[in-house]
Amino acid sequence: MRGATHAKWAACAVAVALAATGCGGGSSDGGGGDGSGIVGSSWGDPQNPLEPANTNEVQGGKVLDMLVRGLKRYDPKTGEAQDMVAESIDTKDSQNFTVKIKDGWKFSNGEAVTAKSFVDAWNYGAHLKNNQKNAYFFGYIEGYDKVHPEKGDASAETLSGLKVVDPKTFTVKLTQKFSTWPDTLGYPSFAPLPKAFFDNHSAWLSKPVGNGPYTVKSYQKGSKMELRKWDGYSGDDKAQNGGVDLKVYTDNNTAYTDLMAGNLDLVDDVPASQLKNVKSDLGDRYINTPAGIIQTLAFPFYDKKWDKAGAEKVRQGLSRAINREQITETIFQKTRTPAKDWTSPVLGEDGGYSDSVCGDWCEYDAGEAKKLVEEGGGIPGGTLKISYNADTGSHKEWVDAVCNSINKALGKSNACVGNPIGTFADFRSQASQQKLDGAWRAGWQMDYPLIQNFLEPNYYTDASSNDGKYSNEDFDKLINEANGETDTAKAVTRFQDAEKILAKDMPAIPLWYQNGSAGYSDRVSDVALNQFSVPVYEAIKVN
Repeated sequence: MRGATHAKWAACAVAVALAATGCGGGSSDGGGGDGSGIVGSSWGDPQNPLEPANTNEVQGGKVLDMLVRGLKRYDPKTGEAQDMVAESIDTKDSQNFTVKIKDGWKFSNGEAVTAKSFVDAWNYGAHLKNNQKNAYFFGYIEGYDKVHPEKGDASAETLSGLKVVDPKTFTVKLTQKFSTWPDTLGYPSFAPLPKAFFDNHSAWLSKPVGNGPYTVKSYQKGSKMELRKWDGYSGDDKAQNGGVDLKVYTDNNTAYTDLMAGNLDLVDDVPASQLKNVKSDLGDRYINTPAGIIQTLAFPFYDKKWDKAGAEKVRQGLSRAINREQITETIFQKTRTPAKDWTSPVLGEDGGYSDSVCGDWCEYDAGEAKKLVEEGGGIPGGTLKISYNADTGSHKEWVDAVCNSINKALGKSNACVGNPIGTFADFRSQASQQKLDGAWRAGWQMDYPLIQNFLEPNYYTDASSNDGKYSNEDFDKLINEANGETDTAKAVTRFQDAEKILAKDMPAIPLWYQNGSAGYSDRVSDVALNQFSVPVYEAIKVN
């Protein structure tokens, strides 16, 4: 985001649509157990073209996870950052790093992956003129303020902190000490780009070329993307299938019906309406596993009615009016867990999760809810409008349930109403351009297990996914202090101090933590979701 200069501590996560984005389908291409079969999977069109530094939502992220490999890769089971293209990332002072890459890595067009492939890609991603949504990821590298100033035009073309030493080595100088900076480098924004990207940008966008286990065979927006196994892939996580067909669905119920009819192999967003039947329908082929995802209701601080004195009491009251226990049990069949903070339990206490920071504000109490809303001056305009994308994700059911809970608690039939927006792409565009009126469904899907990944991207002033434009100087100060800590435990404590401010201001209402939910056909095996609820596509085998 333009002007966002705080990439500290960790690469900020994919702004989640929380299983909300479009589902997609696959193919019924044949194939025995020889690795040649094609997996058919549900999907939704990405919001933006698949430039690594311009993709910050789930559906585009799924594709990049198959197309590119960076210096690091997050372990599908643990989320741990492990070396991938990197041979080593060394530092003596936690500010100056020497990166060496492994021999033998190539892009699928035959180009070698070199140090320049990374440096050129990062310079492109950071520069203001290229308008990349994840430009701030490079904000910790020296010279970012010159290529991406908060105001005015760029005064430099490249980051002064990046230097190519030789074809396999480059150096990085950060603006301050950052001991865990290497752990951020598994995020797709840090992926290398081939010379072809710069030589013919439009051609690359129409058919992206990466260094991952798959290549793009074809893509028809609104219909299907065909990815095929790349036999020349250099990594040890080679595709165990012949490819993946991602078909676009605008209704995940339709995707589920196709799965049950044998027309689809994988649905990674089981619709809420099917949760009562999914175990009997699929048996062991149903996956329900904890994931680093939280669902929230965000508010428009760019609308002064929501950023005035007393408005925090209204938001706190609305939070107390939501019966999370009842909704997660009846709507989601316990595939969600009522939220008690703004992160995720998969972090664990060492990673920063707290089951107490939200306290009473996250507990249902109709009497207290009504009292707080009245003390805060009432809901601006008299009715809370909750916007959501209507195409996928079973959002209507839970939004209606949340509004029913609020209406009942406040004793008004129109205290809350749902506001469906046709497609995910349109919904995200309105949210990111500050065009939504009232609250909207928001959420976060972590990049790796650390509390920073949940807090800074969403609530730091002008952070890229801070769509509501919330700003608090004390919160920012604590985030900066945490980012400056080289001791992880001390940093986590600082981040938790910052989270206490969120409890006071309630810029977003925590609703529930989401499990990864998927179902698959008997034609495939070795199906799993990683900690981010994304299918580990390369491991799937076609029987």
